[in-house]
Amino acid sequence: TFVCPTEIIAFSDRIKEFHAINTEVVGVSTDSHFSHLAWINTSRKSGGLGPLNYPLLSDFNKTISRDYGVLVEEEGVALRGLFIIDPKGILRQITVNDLPVGRSVDETLRLVKAFQFVEEHGEVCPANWKPDSPTIKPDPKGSKEYFEKVN
Repeated sequence: TFVCPTEIIAFSDRIKEFHAINTEVVGVSTDSHFSHLAWINTSRKSGGLGPLNYPLLSDFNKTISRDYGVLVEEEGVALRGLFIIDPKGILRQITVNDLPVGRSVDETLRLVKAFQFVEEHGEVCPANWKPDSPTIKPDPKGSKEYFEKVN
């Protein structure tokens, strides 16, 4: 779709932010590796991707898309899936967008940072949490302290 290249470019342009938080990005597309090569060799101004800063895998046989539950079998297309997998191999976040709406790099970075914070500190992150904003100790007393602080 016309949204795909905007997402691929957006994540590529901000790859340093992902690396700064010890996070790797891997793109997967149901297009062939030949399509990917043509797309990468086409400039952005001409509707291509230009050089990318992360791997873009071909899922031409649609195995990955099927396994991750984003393949629309009847149409043979994959929805826009985003999967955050922690260093232990645990799936922490699944986001699936319908075809006409792209995913957010900002929200992806926020989620990764939130999961890393929880893992490191044992506190939980409330709605709209951002680094350096209040968190909640996951017990009745800690929860009450949080609500007293923010309300």
